[in-house]
Amino acid sequence: MKIYVTSVFVDDQEKALNFYTEILGFEKKQDLPLGEYRWLTVVSKDDPKGTELLLEPSAHSAVPPFKQALLEDGIPFASFQVADLDSEFKRLSNSGVTFIQEPMEAGDVKMAILNDTCGNLIQLVEMTQHFN
Repeated sequence: MKIYVTSVFVDDQEKALNFYTEILGFEKKQDLPLGEYRWLTVVSKDDPKGTELLLEPSAHSAVPPFKQALLEDGIPFASFQVADLDSEFKRLSNSGVTFIQEPMEAGDVKMAILNDTCGNLIQLVEMTQHFN
């Protein structure tokens, strides 16, 4: 068994698509109309057949308070692995991305936390040699 699709709740699907593709560097995989919203997924350019990230509308009444609580507590909704966190931090910062946590060592990983502009905090993680 493996994960096929996972999701992140977004306030605006088009804005999220732009951020996740143009800024973070993911690639659009599926874009199917579903009434008022879309089945809109992105994938890693390095693994186009890998796990899809669904840019899920935050329309359900339980989602806004859940997202707000995570934001207020500084808790990331999702975590993405990068090969070189310092380079990604510099690239994304130069693109205007807001980080609430700059790169820091955390045991056997290096991590940072960014704001995805769509209502979520996202953690970026670089695995150290111990995990490779």
